[in-house]
Parts: sequence; C-alpha cells; structure tokens
Amino acid sequence: MLERARHELRLLVCAIQFLTRAPMPALSRFEPDWITRAARYFPLVGQGVGALSAVILLAAEQAWSGLVAALLAIGVGVLATGAFHEDGLADTADGLGGGQTAQRRLEIMKDSRIGTYGVCALVLVLGLKIAVLAQAPALSAALMLLAAHGAGRAAAVVVMRLTPYAPSGDAGKWKPTPQGVRTGEVLLALAFAAWPLVLMPPYAVAAGLAGGAVLATALALTAKRLIGGHTGDVLGGVEQVFEVGFLLGAGALLT
Repeated sequence: MLERARHELRLLVCAIQFLTRAPMPALSRFEPDWITRAARYFPLVGQGVGALSAVILLAAEQAWSGLVAALLAIGVGVLATGAFHEDGLADTADGLGGGQTAQRRLEIMKDSRIGTYGVCALVLVLGLKIAVLAQAPALSAALMLLAAHGAGRAAAVVVMRLTPYAPSGDAGKWKPTPQGVRTGEVLLALAFAAWPLVLMPPYAVAAGLAGGAVLATALALTAKRLIGGHTGDVLGGVEQVFEVGFLLGAGALLT
C-alpha cells in the first residue's frame, strides 16, 4: 500500500514536471511509460496553473481594470507552463493549415519556427481568453480559469484515448506507450477535472463544456483526417481550444 502511494506520488511529480516549469525534486528513476500513466493527474496540474492565474486575476483587479487583470492572469499561466500548450497549438495550426500531405504536415509541426497560421491561432485564442475574462465579474472569471484549465487537460487525455497516434508523429512532445492511456485513467482524469465545476452555476457549466467539446472535437477530428491521429502538438492544441471554448460558453452566461 505504501509503495503504491509512493508510485502515485511519482506519477504526480512526473505530470508536474512534464506540463509546467514548476521546480520539483528530481525523480530517482524514470520509466518511459510514466508520462502516459501520469495522464490521470494532468487535470490536477492544470487546476494548479488555473488557481495561480485566478489568484493573480483577483489580486490585479484590486489595482487595475478587468482588461489588465485578465492579461496578467493569462500571462502568468503561460509563464507557469513555459507556453507548453500554446506552442502545441501554434505548431498544429501551422501543420494542419500549411501542408498538402500528411507527411508534410507532420514535418511542419516538428519545425520549431512559427508560421502565419500559428501566429493567427495564438492571437485569436489568447485574445478571446483575455476578452472573455475582462468582461466577466472577477470571481466568475477566477472560477472559469480554475475550471477551464483542468477540463482542458482532461479533454487532451480523452483525445489520447479515443484517437490513434499519428503514424509519423514520433518526434512530438509526447510519445505513446504500446498500452496507451487506459480507460480507468481517463475516468480518473475526468473525475479530477469535475470538482471545480460544482462551484459554478449549472447552466454556465453546461454551456462551457459544450463550447469546449465542440472545438476540441473539431480539432481532434481534423487532425485524424489530415495526419491520421494525434501528436503531442495536437494534444496541446486540443487543450487550448477546449479552454477557449469553455470560457466562451460559460462567459456568455456569466457576464
């Protein structure tokens, strides 16, 4: 039992190290499938980032306007993750938008340089997040941040389970194991993502989840059609579009 608890703690540390820039103790050993096994904790890590962003937003609201507070909150979230998911979104937009064949799209996604599609995707997604948060009451905006960050990571875990890994995507940010993400791990991720939702009005939760699901599903299906499945970049893109879809849906009813 104690060893099981230690292993779960190692997986949580692995998830934090993988998804953020937070300083963590070095693991004494590491196995290749730990990142996949740690997917169950991705929503918890996301909620940590969302909580940090929410605190910054509430604090900044005491001194500046909603727009400045929203910008600072989003900026802190980007810093906390090292723009991990935003980079995936940009690479996905460049690859899916710029290539003519699956192989060429994957090659573009692996290129560290950002193109026009990537810039447009980042400006649109980050701009929409800031705009929604700026017009919402401060407490509602903080709760939306907490919920969106967790649910966005859970959406990425669902896509990991439901879509295949792109045939030539082995140079992405995440490499699958032969077993992939297990159903039980997906259910745990969804359970972890659910708790902040009880702090929000049910109608706003429903609208947010619907908005996020529509955008995440559209991106996942587009990636499956154009490159054969997901890569680490696609998962980052899924997380980002779910976040903005959730904020748009919930924000429409909370502002």
